[in-house]
Amino acid sequence: MEIIVVNDGSTDDTEKVLRAQKGITVISYPTNKGKTFALSQGIAAASGDLIMLIDADLSGLTTANISSLILPVREGIADVSISLRRNSLWIYRLIGLDFVSGERVLPRALLFEAVETMQQLPRWGGEVFMNQHIVEQKMSIAVVRWQNVYNIRKFEKVGLPKGFAEEWKMIRDACEVLSVWGVVSQNLTLLRRKVPSKSFARSPSVVSVE
Repeated sequence: MEIIVVNDGSTDDTEKVLRAQKGITVISYPTNKGKTFALSQGIAAASGDLIMLIDADLSGLTTANISSLILPVREGIADVSISLRRNSLWIYRLIGLDFVSGERVLPRALLFEAVETMQQLPRWGGEVFMNQHIVEQKMSIAVVRWQNVYNIRKFEKVGLPKGFAEEWKMIRDACEVLSVWGVVSQNLTLLRRKVPSKSFARSPSVVSVE
């Protein structure tokens, strides 16, 4: 197993703290280039057959959550797994899929050849881009519900006005990659690709699944 941390141009002591840790690979650059670029760097550096992507701004994450996310893919129940956090948008919790969730397990081969393309995408276009590859490859999806994990929203970090502006940019970038109808169509297709929860919900490693 390898752990790769991408430091996307932080201006605090993040890099110093990371460099002091043993057993991790640190990728760092001085200027913030956005999440999609950061993802491309991590994917390019990975060498395993499977890649687990984890956002840095999570609260409540446990080793059990990590195990639950990788289990359906590791056991061959699904090709890809995606988290559904406690504070995912209500519409995502309602339909049982957060299509922009940053926590995923997927085959490295799915995206390795697309790294250069990812580097040209909008800052927040990475998840939609990944989804499109999942759709094109007709992959099955396990949605893992993380009832104890939530991500820290942008308005909690930078205040309401700037935070909501950043949230809007995320939506805009997703639609720039596909178009509004493309995003809707992608969601419908992904929902049809979901593996029934009963096929992996009984595993003691799974915290909660959908």
